[in-house]
Amino acid sequence: MTNNTSDTLDPLSTYANDLFKGQTALVTGGGRGIGKETALAFARLGANVVIASRNIENLEKTKVEIEALGVKCLAIPMSIRKIEEVDAMLAEVNEKFGAIDHLINNAGGQFPSRPWDISDSGWRSVVDLNLNGTWTMCNRVGTQMMKRGKGSIVNIVHVYSFDRGASFFAHSGAARAGVVSMTKSLAYYYARHGVNINALAPGTIETQGLQEEELAKAEVKNFEALQKRDIPAHRFGTPQEVAAMNIFLCSPAAKYINGASLIADGGQFLGPWSDMWNPDDAPQ
Repeated sequence: MTNNTSDTLDPLSTYANDLFKGQTALVTGGGRGIGKETALAFARLGANVVIASRNIENLEKTKVEIEALGVKCLAIPMSIRKIEEVDAMLAEVNEKFGAIDHLINNAGGQFPSRPWDISDSGWRSVVDLNLNGTWTMCNRVGTQMMKRGKGSIVNIVHVYSFDRGASFFAHSGAARAGVVSMTKSLAYYYARHGVNINALAPGTIETQGLQEEELAKAEVKNFEALQKRDIPAHRFGTPQEVAAMNIFLCSPAAKYINGASLIADGGQFLGPWSDMWNPDDAPQ
């Protein structure tokens, strides 16, 4: 029998409740989706949490949920594309919590598009956000962690970051492939100073953003059903599952994992990829 639903066991149930007690986790893009669930996961396991994103409304709602778990939360509206805002955020975090133990670089984004429909500004914006923004965060926080001799960083990419290319997201695929390479480069230096940095590549995850920003733009009929058919697990992943994998990569169990790329996609990378639109279309 094929199981088309995720296991009912809570993905976080395997972890000790006080795993991150007394520690601080910073999650960018922490207001909704994967970022929100990751922030809540750290909070459930005892960490104080910093969430950052451009949407203050989402941040405030998530902050209430985090503080209801009995830990401290700092919600900071900012963009990782703006260096001055990154520096100001980190100064505030260090003043309130002293140091950052875990960094989840989840902020990013893209829009599905045929390559010739991506404008110059659209290309540069996506690359600046996903690659340069992630670099800025790693550069600042990673250096602080090296000085302390401990810390964990997870860079969120996606299954379109590797050798199959990114037919839906030429801009984001290129940027996040750069993040994968950067992760390996930094690991070479971080590892000898007690800091581990890895990339996590989720497949298609059931989020509000997926529905509104990707599936709704597909021109092929029944694209969502086709995607689920293509994934060997025959379902989309959940934000909670990705959150649990972020927790693993920041846990003591993963301290010897460094510079790796973990693909977590229900086998999506191994299967066919249905087209969002007619691949034989040509520029008009």
